[in-house]
Amino acid sequence: MSADLVHIRQVMAEADCLYNEAAVEAAIDKVAAEINKDLAERNPVVFCVMNGGLIFSGKLAPKLNFPLEMSYLHATRYRNETSGGELFWKAKPEISFIDRDVLIIDDILDEGHTLGAIIDFCHHAGARAVHTAVLIDKDHNRKARPDLKANYVGLPCVDRYIFGYGMDYKGYWRNAPGIYAVKGL
Repeated sequence: MSADLVHIRQVMAEADCLYNEAAVEAAIDKVAAEINKDLAERNPVVFCVMNGGLIFSGKLAPKLNFPLEMSYLHATRYRNETSGGELFWKAKPEISFIDRDVLIIDDILDEGHTLGAIIDFCHHAGARAVHTAVLIDKDHNRKARPDLKANYVGLPCVDRYIFGYGMDYKGYWRNAPGIYAVKGL
């Protein structure tokens, strides 16, 4: 076994479980109920933000009890750099959302630079309204914009390095069955 994989396993063994699977699933149910109430008659286009939003989207979408079009998008501001810059599309949306409501599903609202840029893109491309659903909203004062808030939030989270339910640690543990914080981070 490589030293990297030993480290990855060690991170999970020592991690603090912030929310177990039952708590996360209950939060997803709550978000689904809110979206069903608000968007059932709006004919939304739903986009999963890859890769982080994949598990949350996959768990949430079957709980939305109305017709919708669904696709994905993949955008980054990092392009293998440590600090973000201009938005770079790895996969642009393929469904038109001119004069449509758009629901963006992502794993986490941390500082929100990328999510904010995606919201701006949707507005500039003609969306009637843009709604955001995140599984985790990290609690800190470093948001990209003071007014940046998700419309639908599963769970609040302390300002630690977290993984699970789509969020990764060095590319691993997106599949962890709960929300975990790396020990000491």
